[in-house]
Amino acid sequence: MSTASAPATVAARMDRLPITRKHRLATVAIGLGLFFDLYEIFLAGVLGTVLQKNFHLGKSALALLLASAFLGMFVGALVMGRLADRLGRRRAFLLSLGTYSLFSLLGAFSTGPAMLVVTRFVAGVGIGAEPPISDTYLGDLLPPKHRGRYTAWAYTLAFLGVPAAGFLGRWLVPAAPLGFAGWRWMFVFGAVGALIVFAMRTALPESPRWLESVGRTREAEAVVARFERQAGPLPEPVPQAVTRTETGRLANLFVPPYRRRTIMMAVFHVLQTLGYYGFGTLVPIVLVAKGFPVVQSLLFTALTYLGYPAGSALSLPVVERVERKFLVLGSALAMGVCGLAFGLASNTTLIVAFGFLYTAASNFFSNAYHIYQAEIFPTALRGTATSGTYSLSRLASGVMPFVLLPLLNSAGAGPLFAVVAAAMVLVALDIAVLGPRTTGRALEVVNTAHTPAPAPAPERKGVRR
Repeated sequence: MSTASAPATVAARMDRLPITRKHRLATVAIGLGLFFDLYEIFLAGVLGTVLQKNFHLGKSALALLLASAFLGMFVGALVMGRLADRLGRRRAFLLSLGTYSLFSLLGAFSTGPAMLVVTRFVAGVGIGAEPPISDTYLGDLLPPKHRGRYTAWAYTLAFLGVPAAGFLGRWLVPAAPLGFAGWRWMFVFGAVGALIVFAMRTALPESPRWLESVGRTREAEAVVARFERQAGPLPEPVPQAVTRTETGRLANLFVPPYRRRTIMMAVFHVLQTLGYYGFGTLVPIVLVAKGFPVVQSLLFTALTYLGYPAGSALSLPVVERVERKFLVLGSALAMGVCGLAFGLASNTTLIVAFGFLYTAASNFFSNAYHIYQAEIFPTALRGTATSGTYSLSRLASGVMPFVLLPLLNSAGAGPLFAVVAAAMVLVALDIAVLGPRTTGRALEVVNTAHTPAPAPAPERKGVRR
């Protein structure tokens, strides 16, 4: 590591920009790609009970089917995240969406559970790193004063994918348009939509911060110049004295201050999975376990899922006004309380109400941590660090059905959501103890290695000052 002064670096020039049309286009294109990541994740819960009936799946086979996409996402997050630091953010998310689109379409033509598990696994590999690469890309591009709000806008657009999965499931699952089973149409929708977003993203620029970090300074300056031309007259960049990680070596994630942050996010992602994905993917199965028929449970699920975009939209006015770590902490505790209430509720109105409140709180939580995780690592390792730690949430999601489904079957919804609540309390403690503050600060300032000041030279005896 070395300390350097950056009077007019790419980062300094990007940070003094107002929001331009290019920033808005990037936000929309990223949000639409994330739409299909979330659509894919929540598809598992929507279709779980239907596919169990269609393919006559036992409990172990159903758990494998629910886990397959998440296990693929774990592999994808590890591989694609590293590619985002080695080959560029843009190439990584184009490869990600292309792979997802192809194998989602193949999944629609599955002839049996084995083919469906394989296609969902590979589709998961494709989409697995979409959130962390998107967080990294937007973090690289957006100026500090707007970084939180525009990332939250991208996720607000993305979270429309959750009720889309719920309402499409409610409409298509009982039907067979053109003689093609409704659940197969849901895979086709994901494939075609992702292909359209792929075409949109080909127009996006590469991250200028990444280009500068790998020595492609001329290309980085050309990208910044295009942003500057759209912005019009600008103030001079503010020089920043920062300590940079000179290489993208993985070992740099395990030296101060990044070691503490790497450990924090690894613990965070293992635990938050129980609260976030545990609820979203299992809620239709929980409702069936409470005695509701499949079609009615899908309607309740769709109504509950409206909380996802609503909670995301509610975060927009506050993500730049309140410190990000406190937003993560507070919303995690709110999820724990609402989850317990949902698990214990038996009245239809209370089930839908607490389900809605839980999903709203969880997307307040999600927006805050997606912004946060892309702020606390250096440019050369931002994709690797965010995707590597995030991959643990995908792995935990893959294991989750094998743990939570037996717990639901043996103990019921109350104990299941008690476990969820305990996990979210531990998430809050993890962030409270280990998390740095980031709101409104330049990425290069957040990621300055603070070295102790040299001790003053000892005064020699007999020498007057």
